[in-house]
Parts: sequence; C-alpha cells; structure tokens
Amino acid sequence: MIAQQIVNGLMLGGVYVMVAVAFTLAIGVLNFLNFSIPGIFMVAGMVSWAALKSGQHWLLAFGFALMASAVVGVAVYFLTYRPSSDSDPEVPLVSSLGFLVLLENLIVLWLGSDQQSYPAIIADFNFRAGSIIVGGAQFLSLALSLAFVIALSLSLRFTNLGRQVRAIAESRRTASILGVNVGSVVPRVFVLSALFTGAGGILFAISYLQVSSSMGESIGFKGISAMIIGGMGNIWGAVAGGLLIGLVEILSTQFLGADFVNIGVYGLLLALLIIKPEGLFGMAVAREKL
Repeated sequence: MIAQQIVNGLMLGGVYVMVAVAFTLAIGVLNFLNFSIPGIFMVAGMVSWAALKSGQHWLLAFGFALMASAVVGVAVYFLTYRPSSDSDPEVPLVSSLGFLVLLENLIVLWLGSDQQSYPAIIADFNFRAGSIIVGGAQFLSLALSLAFVIALSLSLRFTNLGRQVRAIAESRRTASILGVNVGSVVPRVFVLSALFTGAGGILFAISYLQVSSSMGESIGFKGISAMIIGGMGNIWGAVAGGLLIGLVEILSTQFLGADFVNIGVYGLLLALLIIKPEGLFGMAVAREKL
C-alpha cells in the first residue's frame, strides 16, 4: 500500500516539476518571481481542450497550446517585466500577478468557469509490478517531464544560448560587458519558461483528464514551494522539490485525509525554511554584518 502511494506521489510530482522549473528559470536568471506562470499553465490546458473539442488532431491541439503559451510568455515580458525591470523588484512581481488575474478572466469569458472533462488521448493501460500499478498517462507525464528537464540542462550547458543564459544569471552587467545581447536573450528565457509551463499544463490535462479556468492556482503555489524546497535557481533542486511535494501530497491524503493535504505540503516548506533556509540544493548565503 505504501509503495503504491509513493509511486502515485512521484507521478503527480512530475507535473510540479515542470512548473517548479519554469519558476526557477525566471527567478534564477532574472531574479523575477513570475506570478503569471499559473495562468500560462491554465491557458495551455484550456486551449488544448478547446482545440480537441473542435475536432483538431491532438498534435495540432498541443501545438496550439504551446504556441499560446509562448505568446503569453512574450506578452508577460513586454507588458510586465520590461517596462518595470529597472524599478523595485516588487513592481514586476505585482504586474505579473495582475496579468494572472487578466488571463483567468479572459479564459472565463471565452470558455467559461466550469470544470471540463478532458478527452482521453492515451489508451487506457497500466503498468504492473507485483501489487504496484502505474497508469500509462501518469508514467508518460513523469517520463516526459524528466526528459524535458534533461534536455534543458544539457542545452544550458552546451549551447551558445545556454551559456549566455548562465552568464546573465551570474551577472547581467558582466554578461553585457562580455558581449552578451541581454535584450535578446531575456525574452527567450520568458518563452522557454512559458513553454515548460505550457507543457506542464498539457501533461496535467492528459494525466488527470480535467481542466478549468482555476486549474493553475494550486499548482502554481506548489510549484513555488517545490522551487524553494529544492533551492531557488537550481534546476535539479526544482526537480527534487517537485517530486517531494507530490509524495507529501499523496501520503498526506492517504494517512491524514484530504483536508490535511495543504497542511502537509506547506508544513514541509515551513520546516525546511527553518532547518535549511537555502533549500535542499541551494547555496547558503553569508549574512552581511551591520
């Protein structure tokens, strides 16, 4: 029984991984907590659902959803981050929160606020290992999440764009002095973060077969928690945090009841902040002497 719940937690954690990595890209490279990410997650799920409902092939539906995610990512950059990038950090943060509210209301006006059943794209099959059962869609979701993160990690290390992104993450001013076109790279980071978020929204939809205009809210908060638990700015820390959040959520449901899920998740976050404030894989920052 416990082994089955652990597997279920890891499967759920795959979705949190995608959102946590999206937050990590934004805050690790740009020092910007992008609160519009839950909205992009929701947009991808709802757009793919609308496309499938209209009779589009699933490849086209997913393509439309990812394109919509990228467009929203660019819009977030030009409407919230770029105009206020030289202001106090709170300004773009609040702007992105306002953009989240705008996205949710636009989707409600277009597709309604009701929860919708998502078409089953993947054939209904399970993997069995003794008494442990793994749903095919959930397994695919976790496998793709990890594959995407591996691809991102390799591209950041071995491609020219990846090296530029890492340089900006270290020091934007130094990167600019060394010839990095910061104004060109930063929008690409927004697009990349949006694509990760959109892919997470699609994977959630095909795994749990439901979407709604509010589907991103809980996922977003848990994605932030996963990023903090893993260590802000650390991609593999975000992976560990996402999987851990999924485990805690499922085990809390099993042993404490559904009403205690959030207590378990955010209790873990609070305990870790007390014991290891920099996160599992974060680097401790020396306190400045007054």
